[in-house]
Amino acid sequence: MFINTKKLIFHQQFQSIIAPAVGIAVMLFVWYLLSLNPQTSLPSPFQVITDTWGLIIDPFFNKGGNNKGFFWLILASLQRVAFGYSLAAIVGISIGFIISLNKFLKEAIDPIIQMLRPVAPLAWLPLAQAIFLKPDPSAIFVIFITAIWPIILNTALGVQLIPKDYTNVSKILGLTSFENFLQIQLPATLPYIFTGLRIGLGLSWLAVVAAEMLLAYDGIGFFIIDAYNNSNISELILAIIYLGGVGLLLDKMMNYLSFKLTPQE
Repeated sequence: MFINTKKLIFHQQFQSIIAPAVGIAVMLFVWYLLSLNPQTSLPSPFQVITDTWGLIIDPFFNKGGNNKGFFWLILASLQRVAFGYSLAAIVGISIGFIISLNKFLKEAIDPIIQMLRPVAPLAWLPLAQAIFLKPDPSAIFVIFITAIWPIILNTALGVQLIPKDYTNVSKILGLTSFENFLQIQLPATLPYIFTGLRIGLGLSWLAVVAAEMLLAYDGIGFFIIDAYNNSNISELILAIIYLGGVGLLLDKMMNYLSFKLTPQE
């Protein structure tokens, strides 16, 4: 029995490595086949590596101005995301609880949420520039306004789905409103809050690229639009790969925090 369990664990670990490797290999092979078309300017994976080798092996160089490695570009983008996303999390969770506990406020705010939620990040850029006049605050605003909606909605849903038994226990124990929030409402709502935070983080990373393409003088979004303007497709592809890799890492980090902080059944 013990040997079978060890074999099962080894098989699961082996599969968790092989399955992603196969998926990536298939994607690279399809990419290579597409690059063989004489009517396309898409470089092959090998050509991208050759053209961007200097950027790959040294992501930490900083020669001033816009001549920076990917470490500094991604760091600039992450700093903007940190400000905008943190603000969205604080405001979004607060509003989510408020509208769930007050019917009048919910009916007042819900139409605003439903009207503004579908607006694309790029549509907020002109308004952000008109309000803040400077690139960085405008980009942070776009991140904030893009990430806040799933956080509000998932927090509100979590509060609404708290079992009535929990509320009855709170009354029996004579908990104050603050104690009820800390001991009953917040733990019961955490899974939904983290779902909203996870979605909001992905949207933040999406929004910062859109904002940097038009507003910023550095960051991964600026690099992408600069590579496009210079018709450097290899650098553009490398930036997209870095962009996706960082987005995946952020999602895994949030998922890990959710697993560690959310009560497990």
